[in-house]
Amino acid sequence: MSELWLALCIILVIIECATINLVSIWFAIGALAASITSLFIDQIMIQVGVFVIVSILSFLAIRPLAKKFFSSNNVKTNLDRVVGKIGIVTEEISKLNPGEVKVDGKRWTAISDKKIKKDSKVEILAIEGVKLLVKEVKEED
Repeated sequence: MSELWLALCIILVIIECATINLVSIWFAIGALAASITSLFIDQIMIQVGVFVIVSILSFLAIRPLAKKFFSSNNVKTNLDRVVGKIGIVTEEISKLNPGEVKVDGKRWTAISDKKIKKDSKVEILAIEGVKLLVKEVKEED
C-alpha cells in the first residue's frame, strides 16, 4: 500500500509543478505521510486519516508563510496613484454633467453626486472607468 501512497504523492507533486498555485502540495505532503504510515500500519482507515490530518495541518501551517513569501508589493500605477489625492476643478461638475479636474498636472473627467464649482478643491475617491469619482473638500477658516 505504501507504493500507492508514494505514487499519489509523486502525481500530486507533478500537478503542483504544472500549476504553480500551491493547490496540491498539501495533499502531496499528506500522501507522503500516509506512505510512511503504511510501512508500519496496515489499516487503510488509519492511513487515510493520517493523509487527511497531515494535509489539513500542512495547509494551515504552510499557506500563511507561502502567501507572505510569494506576495509582491503592489506598486500603484499612474491610475491608482491619484486616488486619495486633492485636485482642482477646472470645469464645473454637476450630478448630470461630468466636469474636469486637474490632479498631478493632468486633466481628468470627473463625476460627483453633488454640484461642485470651478476652482474648488476635491478629493479623488475612486476611478470609475475613465472618470474620477470626487467629493468637494471644505476648507476650514
